[in-house]
Amino acid sequence: MSRRHLLGALIAACAVVPLAACSTIVDGSAVSVFADPFSVAGMPATEGPSGLRPDAAEPTREVEDSDGGKIDELAASAISDIEEFWSAAYGETFEGDFTPVKELISWDAESFDGEFCGLSTFGLVNAAYCKPDRTIGWDRGVLLPTLRKQNGDMGVVMVLAHEYGHAIQQQAKLVRRNTPTLVSEQQADCLAGTYMRWVAEGNSPRFTLGTGDGLNNLLAAVIAFRDPLLTENDAQLGVDEHGSAFERISAFQFGFTDGAAACAAIDVKEISQRRGDLPVLLPEDQTGELPITEQSVRSMVDALNVVFEPENPPRLSFAARDADDCPDARPSPPTSYCPATNTIVVDLDELETVGFKPEEGQVGALALGDNSAYSLLISRYMVALQHERGLVLDNAQAALRTACLTGVATAKLSQPVTTPDGNTIVLTAGDVDEAISGILTTGLVAGDVNGDSVPSGFSRIDAFRVGILGDVDRCLRRFA
Repeated sequence: MSRRHLLGALIAACAVVPLAACSTIVDGSAVSVFADPFSVAGMPATEGPSGLRPDAAEPTREVEDSDGGKIDELAASAISDIEEFWSAAYGETFEGDFTPVKELISWDAESFDGEFCGLSTFGLVNAAYCKPDRTIGWDRGVLLPTLRKQNGDMGVVMVLAHEYGHAIQQQAKLVRRNTPTLVSEQQADCLAGTYMRWVAEGNSPRFTLGTGDGLNNLLAAVIAFRDPLLTENDAQLGVDEHGSAFERISAFQFGFTDGAAACAAIDVKEISQRRGDLPVLLPEDQTGELPITEQSVRSMVDALNVVFEPENPPRLSFAARDADDCPDARPSPPTSYCPATNTIVVDLDELETVGFKPEEGQVGALALGDNSAYSLLISRYMVALQHERGLVLDNAQAALRTACLTGVATAKLSQPVTTPDGNTIVLTAGDVDEAISGILTTGLVAGDVNGDSVPSGFSRIDAFRVGILGDVDRCLRRFA
């Protein structure tokens, strides 16, 4: 996010640490098959084990150049499982019969004696599908152990399901020589989501996937493989573009929810429509970070007042104790909303902590920064708008409605909004990914008036995307 004076002077800076706040789960019952807050794409949102089953079926594939260790055993089990899924599912969407990849190849990126797809594997910290010889390979020394440590067994399985998605693309002729990398990568994310749905439904003989924290950890792995943030003058511009965290998670969710046919529909036009006016690149002279100060918080609320024009704009308080004194809502620090007084209460020190941007590479998986904080503020403003409309504020529908409306606000702020004091608030590249990371790790962006959320980060992000791509009325209809 940035704030510019009308003369063009930029106010920007750095901002934090990983989000640590937790939310409780709200009570409620579903009122719509399309907006069941206690389901994940039509499945129950449940906790449970995720990873390799204790009684897992043996791998059906052998690995070339393996060291015989646990990482290669896990990878071989993953590929075997993915192939079992596609052997049954391929013909339901694509013409012809499924053909497995030819070989699986393992290497250690810290060793000097390997080759994959014509490349030396020394320093090749990667997993990949080699199109010319139809093989899949992975680095067992650095990449897969790191993924397993950060995201569990299913983080490894997710990456290999993505690489196998490229094999499915080639066989199904979804991609051609001139297909942009952006399209092929998001199709592969989608195809991985299709397989993961099969696992989550309990069909895999090797793996389990809980639709609560298990699926949340998987989405964190998807975020980890987002494109780096580039400026308009970056030399890498347009080269090997894969997509933002928002785009890649969206593609994964399409496959998880709607199956392989949705993956075949991903093309340049679809991605362009999904991206809309959201910023992709930073201007050369900007960091994209707006300091978390009392002045900037007031400017953000002023901008939201301009965009949404409420009859009774919410007041702002920076006295954290005011949230404790609210008679009809519990505090939800660092930002709370009190309906009785129509006041957004901000604990500025805590909000600043949430909005701190770590040094590059300091935090492995998540995109963190100023909009990790500002999205929390925006969400409480969206609760205030619901209060003005007389809507119920303390149930699961309200929680997802808040996420959706926060998405609407985020999209609107992608265009400059001039406030009455002459400042301009505008979303910058990377801000949506910061919001997505916050939605996954805390529930407040998708929280009701008390800050209580729904069990599934998948559902929170899905509601946020509905808002990004829609408007206020769409959110009100979907989460009635």
